Amino acid sequence: MPEEGQAERIIRSAFRDQAKSCEELGSPFMARLCRLAAERLDRGSGVGRRILDWSGDPSSKGDAVALRLFGTLHCMVLLNRDPAIQACYPPNRVDDDLLWTACESAFEKHADFILDRLRLAPQTNEVRRSAALLPGFLTIARLFGKPLVLSEIGASAGLNLHWDNYRYQLSSDHWGDDTAAVLIAPDWSGEIPPFEPVEIMERAGCDLNPLDPAKEEDRLRLLSYIWADQQDRLDRTRKALERAAAAGSLVERADAIEWLEHRLARRFSGAVHVVYHSIAWQYLPKAAQAEGDALLAAAGAAATEDAPVARLQMEADGQAPGAGLSLQLWPGGAKQLIGRADFHGRWVAWDGWSEKG
Repeated sequence: MPEEGQAERIIRSAFRDQAKSCEELGSPFMARLCRLAAERLDRGSGVGRRILDWSGDPSSKGDAVALRLFGTLHCMVLLNRDPAIQACYPPNRVDDDLLWTACESAFEKHADFILDRLRLAPQTNEVRRSAALLPGFLTIARLFGKPLVLSEIGASAGLNLHWDNYRYQLSSDHWGDDTAAVLIAPDWSGEIPPFEPVEIMERAGCDLNPLDPAKEEDRLRLLSYIWADQQDRLDRTRKALERAAAAGSLVERADAIEWLEHRLARRFSGAVHVVYHSIAWQYLPKAAQAEGDALLAAAGAAATEDAPVARLQMEADGQAPGAGLSLQLWPGGAKQLIGRADFHGRWVAWDGWSEKG
């Protein structure tokens, strides 16, 4: 193999970094695929050349090239398009040589399909994140004693806009609709927040590329980016998609900051306007983040006891483990770190809102 250039080394490093993340998030199969690509991907196919000549940021914080590639292969598995690659995917077990041979064969036989889908940015809508957001919503409802107006940034297919329609098992306690098909049961540490009914007055979301849960192609796209050895995530997401499809699409195609400005311009008397986002804010450009922060601060300054505003977020904050859960409330602008959560919602470490904070 010819000596690698700097750009190609960066791309292979992106696959190795993604492998580490997948391992940490409980997907040994996906981690294995990423490591094989880092070691064995070559320019013998159009797909290999496209990946190794990638001109943008290949990392998970940029173009997420590894997730694009293997999300496309998983899509083929879900469509039953290639028996050879399907025979190598979970629950089947094969050795590395056979697995990579099947991948290379798919790169050749389905080049047009793969190259076309490599244009699409990976999109996920991890419904288990609702378990991390739930105690925040319960805290907001308890502190203000009012219905909630929900505004979700980066809502994708809107699955986490329907958080109140799921069943939750938190430690030994449960909350939500006992008849719901979607059960979310994270590993929980910390006190359990008071479980009280929550009234939702209105809910809406935005996304640059919203997925319609009622459309088969959009459902397929969302499912393809779930890792193939995590069947529980696939099953849970399918059920959540059915729930969202029955409710109708609530996610508007819009720039996050323009949409946020429009939503914050409205006054919701007698309710708490809750702006929230989970693993979405980090993908906005720094200038857009600053503009969004300023919009929220201005809306908070204009908030009243009759029309309060809250910001609930689950985002990477440079700390470990997982993502930080933070809550800010207006009037007043008090802000606290209320817990931490696994990026996929597998666990929640709850600290809660301190009245003395």
